[in-house]
Amino acid sequence: MATLKGEVKAFIVQSLACFDTPSQVVESVKKEFDLSITRQQVESHDPTKANGRGLAQKWVELFHETRKRFQTELSDIPIANKAYRLRALDRMMTKAESMRNMALAASLMEQAAKECGDAYTNKQKLEHSGGLAVSSVASVMDEIGDDDL
Repeated sequence: MATLKGEVKAFIVQSLACFDTPSQVVESVKKEFDLSITRQQVESHDPTKANGRGLAQKWVELFHETRKRFQTELSDIPIANKAYRLRALDRMMTKAESMRNMALAASLMEQAAKECGDAYTNKQKLEHSGGLAVSSVASVMDEIGDDDL
């Protein structure tokens, strides 16, 4: 097992902190640094795993700082933005239509409608006039009772 340079170690630690799997990190290191490493080498740089117990304190601190920043800064990830997702869905839908794949186009349109209608959120609408909380309906199936089935 070859000794890794600090730059490679930092890359591995930060990748693991961003929830990349050891296999993904092995591939990334191969692409970025043209180095072949094993999954076990990668796992030894994860302080949350048993193999990472002996990791130097500076790498443990880097791991925890990176993980904290990764979890709090979702806006840096394009797919976390609704407008980005809708734009990508629009491009896919246009491509599907040009290929005359209407089933896929319809599916993508439905996906976009769900995205716009916040079908993937768990929000509750509150009535402030002294009434009770009114839950928003997530799907048609919620409205159908057992008697209707």
